[in-house]
Amino acid sequence: MEIWINPACSKCRSALRLLDEEGAEYTVRRYLEDVPSADEIRAVLDRLGLEPWDITRTGEQEARELGLTAWPRDAASRDRWVEALAAHPKLIQRPLITADDGTAVVGRSEEAVRDALSRS
Repeated sequence: MEIWINPACSKCRSALRLLDEEGAEYTVRRYLEDVPSADEIRAVLDRLGLEPWDITRTGEQEARELGLTAWPRDAASRDRWVEALAAHPKLIQRPLITADDGTAVVGRSEEAVRDALSRS
C-alpha cells in the first residue's frame, strides 16, 4: 500500500494515524516533493476508476490561474488535465491510497481509508 500525502494536510495526517492504529504496512509518498509523472497519474486514475478532473483541487490558486474550471471535461481533454496535475502537483486531491489489490481510493474520510485497508 502506498499513500500520497501532503504533510501539511489534516486529512493526510488523519489517514496516516488510522493506518498506524490499524498496524497497516504502507509507503509514504510526499507527492509535492516526489512529483508523480503523467504516466503515474494515469495509472492511479485507472486504479481509482476516475478522471483527472475528479481528483483536481479546483479551488486552489493555481487552478484559478490556469482557468481549470473552464476546461472541457471530456476524453479529448484528458491528457491536458493529466499534464496539468503533473506540472502542478498541489492540484492533486489528497490523500491518495493505492491498495494491494490494484485499486485505489481518495482517503479523505475514515470510511475511505478503511475501505483501502480492507483491500490490502
